[in-house]
Amino acid sequence: MKAVVLKGYGDVDVLAVQEMPEPKVGPGEVKVRVTAASINPVDWKIRRGDMKGRMDLKFPTILGRDVSGEVVEVGTGVEAFEPGDRVMGLVNAGYAQTVVAPTEAWAKVPDQLDLKDAAALPLVTLTGVQLIEEHVRPSQGDTVLVTGALGGVGRSAIFAARARGAKIWAGVRKTQVAEARKLGVDGVVALDDPKDVAKLPTLDAVADTVGGDAVAVVLDKVKHGGTVGSVVGEPKGAKEKGLVVRSFMAHPDAHRLAQIGESAAKGDLVIPISRTFKLDDAREAQKVAEQSGVGKVLLVN
Repeated sequence: MKAVVLKGYGDVDVLAVQEMPEPKVGPGEVKVRVTAASINPVDWKIRRGDMKGRMDLKFPTILGRDVSGEVVEVGTGVEAFEPGDRVMGLVNAGYAQTVVAPTEAWAKVPDQLDLKDAAALPLVTLTGVQLIEEHVRPSQGDTVLVTGALGGVGRSAIFAARARGAKIWAGVRKTQVAEARKLGVDGVVALDDPKDVAKLPTLDAVADTVGGDAVAVVLDKVKHGGTVGSVVGEPKGAKEKGLVVRSFMAHPDAHRLAQIGESAAKGDLVIPISRTFKLDDAREAQKVAEQSGVGKVLLVN
């Protein structure tokens, strides 16, 4: 099969499109012919070597955490899927023509949802939803700030927080304030404007999707004993301020992913897609995604 291979750490020139052995399906696994794969920040962070301390890679390796496609084969013991099913999944080695992953990684794609577009969903939506439901855990009426609110993870966190009845503030850059108001949240704050940050109400929790200064500037606004949930590591100084800090990485959840797919099909959750590229153009695609503002970038077979 054709795949995009990472040959070492560096710029996009360490990515190469080449023939690789097609993965074989094992017990409890599903083999999928990939329609599209999504590019995520973790992909270029791995490529650049930012994740060296957290991941032990053997080169060459194939990047890519989420895909959509059609089931071509199932392993023994698999009853939930059959060849021909349209699926999306949180996987490994997604920049390829074929992917194999355990049953729990996959969810069926609703008929109303374009199969290509479904590739944008698994990682960012599960991350954002799990951030709220499993780590921030807001109650009805709680005031929650979501940093990076216009990103895929941020939009998904807002979706999940809204379902819990929270009052939501969208944290973005000054240049994004007008766009963020379209999210239909209770308030929008420019996190790079100290005067705007000063106007924030007392927060019960922060759902942090970007880290760095964006979360540092709002820690004093969180009530004592409040919660900071993060997808990018523990914010410095948060625990020292008496806050509950929960950092995590997303995990597969087939049942929740299927529900998210239904919400996306209805238009209740929208993850914008800005560009699509052929698999052969993976270098350019990652370059665009790394510099992009809002919207996912897809690799299409």
